[in-house]
Amino acid sequence: MPLSERTGDLFEADEPALAHGCNCAGAMGKGIAVEFKRRWPDMYERYRDLCHNGEFNPGDVFTWTGPDKVIFNLGTQRTWRTKATLEFLRASVARMIDDARQHDIAAIAMPRIAAGLGGLGWDDVRDALVEIAPDDIEIVVYSPTN
Repeated sequence: MPLSERTGDLFEADEPALAHGCNCAGAMGKGIAVEFKRRWPDMYERYRDLCHNGEFNPGDVFTWTGPDKVIFNLGTQRTWRTKATLEFLRASVARMIDDARQHDIAAIAMPRIAAGLGGLGWDDVRDALVEIAPDDIEIVVYSPTN
């Protein structure tokens, strides 16, 4: 099944790649993005530069290859003040899938993107992901254990 859901710590995932929704203003100051920023500061610096130079926009993906994981930063929001849209989500996930194929990545772990601070309903996001999810790449959505 191309889309599955699990409960657990996203950062303990065995999948070779992680993805998360981002704003396109260069801020990773809330939510799970803070942990991405903390764990991969070089990725964050490049993301911030791309945003400030107008090179990372809604619907884009910034793919960063680190020593331990490939990180897909999905442009789901214009700024941290604005909400995500399904249009931006679909476009960035489609680009992520193309990049994953180029990197021979068969599985990607992500949180419930765009449904927390992004402001979208998880049911709508899940439906969009199910529509987009290809047969050759597994997308695993992690929900934290509370």
